[in-house]
Amino acid sequence: MTEVPDEQILDLLGSDTTSERGFRLLMQKYSERVYWHVRRMVSSHDDANDVVQNCFIKVFRSIHKFERKSSLFTWLYRIATNESITFLNKRKKRQTGALDDMDNAIYNQLKADSYFDGDEAQVLLHAAIANLPEKQKTVFLMRYYEEMSYKDISEVLGTSVGGLKASFHHAVKKIETSLSPKD
Repeated sequence: MTEVPDEQILDLLGSDTTSERGFRLLMQKYSERVYWHVRRMVSSHDDANDVVQNCFIKVFRSIHKFERKSSLFTWLYRIATNESITFLNKRKKRQTGALDDMDNAIYNQLKADSYFDGDEAQVLLHAAIANLPEKQKTVFLMRYYEEMSYKDISEVLGTSVGGLKASFHHAVKKIETSLSPKD
C-alpha cells in the first residue's frame, strides 16, 4: 500500500462525506509513531493507549482548526505531547509518596511490564528518563529516540532551538549521573 500524502488526508478530513476515511488514513499513517512517542513519555502500555486515544479524539474534533502553517506530523505530535504532559501532571497530583518511592515504583513498573522486554541496562535507562523534569524528558525522547531535528522539536513544543539544546544537554547529564556507578 502506498502512503497517502498529508494534504490528501487533510482534504478528506475537511469534508463531512469523507472525514471517516480521512481519519482512518491518519490513524494508519501515524498511530504507531504517536503511540511510541507517548509510550516513552508515560511508560505504561495501558496509559499510553489511553493518552493516544485522547490525542486522536482531540485531533478529530479540532481538525477544522488546523491552519496548515506547520506539517500535520508536527501538529499531531504537539497534541500528543501536550496530552502526555497533561496525563503525567494529573498522575503526579494523585501521587503523594516520597521521591524514592516514586523512583522504585517506576523501576518496578518497567520490570513488570509485559510489553517492555528490556535488559537491566534498558530498565535503568528508562527509569532515569522517567525521573527527568517534563521538558527535559520530552526533548530527550524526541531527540534521542525519534531523532527529530531541533527545528521540528521547536515547532512541536513552541520553544527556541537554543532552549531545546540546553534542555537536551541537561537531560543527558542527569541521565549520565543517574547511570554512573555509585561509590
